[in-house]
Amino acid sequence: MTQPYIGQVIIFGFNFAPRDYAFCDGRLLAITQNTALFSILGTTYGGDGRVTFGLPNIQERAVMNVGHGNGLSSYELGEITGVPNVTVTQGQMPQHTHQAYGTVGSAEDLSPTAGSWLGERTAGEFTFSTSTAPDSTMNPSFLSPSGGSQPHMNQQPYLAMNYSIALYGIFPPRS
Repeated sequence: MTQPYIGQVIIFGFNFAPRDYAFCDGRLLAITQNTALFSILGTTYGGDGRVTFGLPNIQERAVMNVGHGNGLSSYELGEITGVPNVTVTQGQMPQHTHQAYGTVGSAEDLSPTAGSWLGERTAGEFTFSTSTAPDSTMNPSFLSPSGGSQPHMNQQPYLAMNYSIALYGIFPPRS
């Protein structure tokens, strides 16, 4: 393998970082022992900039390009965004409808088992119930919001691989 650029990130399928590389796990390194890499990365990925600087942390993250594409959001180098789990609120749900069911029982029934929204047809007219007085109030829970407001995974399909960054090598030219 040819000598890498300092700061070059590689992906590999084994469980150790090659010689002169470190895992991209967000660890802090001493500036005094890694001056060339610090001059390239600075504190983009963490550290105090006086004694330490951070390596990129690609654990449980998808990598994306800096900048933006046509009609897409812009992202800065080192910006962390996104979450592994999300709870969808009622305001975020697309407009939709639910099937309304009814029963030939009381207007107070919560779990209709048969019939239609209007109940049974008697003498050419639909009535909601045959056991409750006309114009009875329907149980308010009958058409209440549903869902548990529980977070769900929001991650794209992925394959776990190791990323590492070159600690030593050729200082990358800026042209």
